[in-house]
Amino acid sequence: MHGTSARLLALLSLLQARRDWPGPLLAERLDTSERTVRRDVQRLRELGYPILAVKGPDGGYRLEAGAELPPLLFDDEQAVALAVALQSAAGTGAGIGEAAARALSTVRQVMPARLRHRIDALRVTAVERAGSGANPQVDTEVLVAVGAAVHAREVLRFDYVPAHSARDGEPRRVQPHHLVTWGGRWYLVAWDLDRDDWRTFRVDRIAPRTPTGPRFTPRALPGGDVADFVTEKFMGSAGWPCRGEVILDLPAAAVSRFAHDGVVEELGPERCRLVLGSWSWVGLAATIGRYDADVEVVGPPELAEAFARLARRFEVAGRAAE
Repeated sequence: MHGTSARLLALLSLLQARRDWPGPLLAERLDTSERTVRRDVQRLRELGYPILAVKGPDGGYRLEAGAELPPLLFDDEQAVALAVALQSAAGTGAGIGEAAARALSTVRQVMPARLRHRIDALRVTAVERAGSGANPQVDTEVLVAVGAAVHAREVLRFDYVPAHSARDGEPRRVQPHHLVTWGGRWYLVAWDLDRDDWRTFRVDRIAPRTPTGPRFTPRALPGGDVADFVTEKFMGSAGWPCRGEVILDLPAAAVSRFAHDGVVEELGPERCRLVLGSWSWVGLAATIGRYDADVEVVGPPELAEAFARLARRFEVAGRAAE
């Protein structure tokens, strides 16, 4: 019986490793007969593994997807990788943090002691970048629906709520191409059929409609690479979409510690030039305002206008507090 159990595990591992296995090759790899392979396949079927018999000159077997999830077999590296990924899941914005924690507990319980000790020693904590705020959580059902439309190449219909809008979602029809993450948020890259152009949509603002539309032939993404497309979409070809230059009444050494990807040039003992980028002009002005120093705007005019806008907001806030 011990030999049978070990052989079943070996057979299952082989079936998971590739799509199709000829019967004679399985028998050779397991050092047994084809008749024994057939019996072992039947035993695995009785345990819930959907194994399909493949017809042909050689005959063979294929492990299919089933209606239920049977026990899985992982090697050591796969088990460790799975545990690390589950510990990091809370920071993905996919709304699966609690489910991932339960899955990790389940996986840990069935791990052999040698792996359990390795996982317990490797604690991963996902920490948001300072100042970025909490990432919006995407409903898992929405994520699955959007991903399915991408995979099936079917037109997706949904209601979309733009940023800073109190309106109800507006209907959109798109050809979905890629589901991506950027800065901890999920985005759909798609061809907008009504606007005849490429668009990116925040998935947490999408409410899919059913059923999906007809199948489509994918268009070529500008540049051909989704990573390059998304980077240029959000940061522009030269980096951040908004870049400005100011002169601060602070030493260059004090500014450079917090400038990150900004460029700092020393102009004197207590004076420096700062070139910095951000997602928006108001955001850039607010970031520069954190230095708590006199500011001279070199350019562009949009940055000066953003400072004026912030000044009006702060003045109103100050009067309200009186």
